[in-house]
Amino acid sequence: MALLQLLLNGIIAGSIYALIAASFSLIFNIVKFMDLSPGATFVVAAFSAYSFHILLSIPFILAILLALVVTVITALLINLLVYKPLRKRGADPFTLLLSSFGVFLTVTGIILLIFGAEIHTFGLPIAKGYDLFGAIITPLQVWLVIISVLLFVVLFFFMKTTKLGKAMRAVADEKQVAATLGINVEKTTTKTFVISAILAGIAGILVGLEQNIEHNMGFAVILKGITASVVGGIGNVSAALLGGFLIGIVENVGIWYLPSGYKDGIAFVILILFLLLRPQGILGTRTREETSG
Repeated sequence: MALLQLLLNGIIAGSIYALIAASFSLIFNIVKFMDLSPGATFVVAAFSAYSFHILLSIPFILAILLALVVTVITALLINLLVYKPLRKRGADPFTLLLSSFGVFLTVTGIILLIFGAEIHTFGLPIAKGYDLFGAIITPLQVWLVIISVLLFVVLFFFMKTTKLGKAMRAVADEKQVAATLGINVEKTTTKTFVISAILAGIAGILVGLEQNIEHNMGFAVILKGITASVVGGIGNVSAALLGGFLIGIVENVGIWYLPSGYKDGIAFVILILFLLLRPQGILGTRTREETSG
């Protein structure tokens, strides 16, 4: 029964990792660098929802919507004030990566300044969990998994069937060709940051509801999200779901044999192994440079 509970916990954690991985992958597809700002928008969304609902007593659904608005505005400001000027100057991926780390530290520092270092909670009433062959899952955790999977289904069809989704795929494949086809690359990039922020924001709110929130909650999420995106196939948004569930399950089953403090270490080891042995991920394909090298 203990193993079944760990598997269930892995699926729950993997749902969050998958959303963050998808957020990373969307931006990576467009701007070709591993942006760490989804870790910042993840935290902003959680604290915004907490502020609107708990501190200002705004009804729950409206508070969630307002929190996502704040998250999107944050992402737009990050892109406008930091990334867009750097892209115009032709900044290389490493420079953009460093700037995104600075963005993450700045945003989390502001959160720390406003809310302090203490742990905050939504204080939701404890609901009786469902018993699945001896493993327990709460109604909120069930909704967490359902919402994550539904978002991936919506995202999949959005990318395949909508005009914006096709434009995002075209820009991801080749910016110059997309521009000659009449696609506004800069507007498409901006909209990609918005969608990425919504995914990270929803993940942050779900974590805030299910657990506690604190200013540094984005650090672990960055590691797990990047690992999940690499494992699934960096830049492959659909593969983020597979990568997220895999990381969630492996790290939770791993603590059956190892102390719980090694959970983050397990994810880090998996990341290193994939970067060394299969950098294209499970569902990725080798690039021309990799096959020739």
